[in-house]
Amino acid sequence: MTSTNLNISILNAGKKFGTDWIFRKLDLEIKPFDKIAILGLNGSGKSTLLQALSGYLTLNEGNIFFTLNGQPIDSEIMYRYCSYASPYLELIEDFTLAELITHTQIYKAFVNALSVQEVIELSGLSEHQHKFIHQFSSGMKQRLKLTLAILADAPVLLLDEPTSNLDVQVIQWYQTMIQNYAQDKTIMVCSNSIKEEYHFCSKTILMEDYKSIKKTSTK
Repeated sequence: MTSTNLNISILNAGKKFGTDWIFRKLDLEIKPFDKIAILGLNGSGKSTLLQALSGYLTLNEGNIFFTLNGQPIDSEIMYRYCSYASPYLELIEDFTLAELITHTQIYKAFVNALSVQEVIELSGLSEHQHKFIHQFSSGMKQRLKLTLAILADAPVLLLDEPTSNLDVQVIQWYQTMIQNYAQDKTIMVCSNSIKEEYHFCSKTILMEDYKSIKKTSTK
């Protein structure tokens, strides 16, 4: 795997849309292997913070600093060190499952040098590998997104409401995948306080606390 000695420092972060601040004065130090749950109601800024960490969104105030082995990393290339899964993430729907996994591997290798066929097997979707993505149910698409994110050879895993559209059996699959393939990663999980999504996290951040004052709690 890409080196896991990657630190993230969030300093006085704030983001607004129009004139409304989503969050402000957010400070957080994320160390290698941290498992952090970002909790809050809909609209509290959970997904916005995750997108800022991934480099997809820019902050209105404050900064996010990335360092690898003590050396700074430009935020514009942070995507190389992150994998991301969200119910709102778009997939290339004109690809079959096998084609999409093959395409993904071109840009980011999988952990443990897993082959395309091994990734297909781990996804639990092997019987659908020649089916087009646009034929998948919402639950199957979410399962595929999680597979690609968890198995990506990247030290930082960002998960936005990972159990959305999943039934009980697939939630158990998700938990097993995290246990088997992501314990040596830094993980940030956005959740509406659904324990099954972030049971492995040792820290929690409550986004409502960043409307005015800052508070970080540890289990």
